[in-house]
Amino acid sequence: MMKSKKILALALTMGLALTACGGGDSTASSAPSEAPEESAAVESAAAVSTGVEDGVLTVGMECAYAPYNWTQADDSNGAVPISNVPGSYANGYDVMIAKKVCEDNGWELEIVATAWDSLIPALQAGTLDAIIAGQSMTEERMQQVDMAGPYYYATFVCVTKADGPLADAKGLSDLSGTATAQTGTDWYEFCLPQIEGADIQSAAETAPAMIMAVESGTVDFICTDMPTAMGAVATYPDLKILDFSSNPEDDFQFADEAERDSHINIGMSVAKGNTVLLDALNASLATLTTDDFESMMKEAVSIQPEI
Repeated sequence: MMKSKKILALALTMGLALTACGGGDSTASSAPSEAPEESAAVESAAAVSTGVEDGVLTVGMECAYAPYNWTQADDSNGAVPISNVPGSYANGYDVMIAKKVCEDNGWELEIVATAWDSLIPALQAGTLDAIIAGQSMTEERMQQVDMAGPYYYATFVCVTKADGPLADAKGLSDLSGTATAQTGTDWYEFCLPQIEGADIQSAAETAPAMIMAVESGTVDFICTDMPTAMGAVATYPDLKILDFSSNPEDDFQFADEAERDSHINIGMSVAKGNTVLLDALNASLATLTTDDFESMMKEAVSIQPEI
């Protein structure tokens, strides 16, 4: 069940917006005037809820994106109940990170399973406090939300059949044939168009569907990030990761380091202007090192269920 205070916060925000847009009345005109700066500060504070006033951090994720997050039938390996899917539990790297953040801040953790394309709208509507779902920190995304992190650094790779014709590819120029990636991701929108030999097929709705496309031979290869590829190969040993980082001139290209970081860095989303929660998330992440991230990701890969 979603928290009732979320609805209250949303109603308050809508009420403020309607007041700002409507014409003045006698009550408003007779009220003492405030300095513009003070009035703006009060309105901003009222409109942006931290989301954790009740001591619960409500986090959205797909619960279908191993090894970042997945659904399982019990609470083994530290899994957390999914509040909107009774009897199901979420686990994975994102859940591990969310638990760490909550432990640091004394919050309870609530996981809400949310479709990928619905994550940001749900956050903006106030039904989620944060998104921890393997999102890259792109400029476009950060125009919609504020992002804490990074909490992982995910390089781009391709995956193909280990015994297939592309298994010995040394760079993007060696790739040809049908290809896909998950819808709404950098993999589909940024990576695939850079591969001249790719016959780009319709996007897969989910990461598991993308992986099954290459496993079943529906496509010759997929584009994804290293953690997702690691999870795929752990489940399907007949798949192979194509990592071209040792051949940078024939690897995925970026205009500059800033653009590379925006695609590689994985962050947590909060509502625009929610600086209190943003700062709390960043403070918690500051206690972890890159080695910590890698160790947690390896653990997530080792305990993930079959994709």
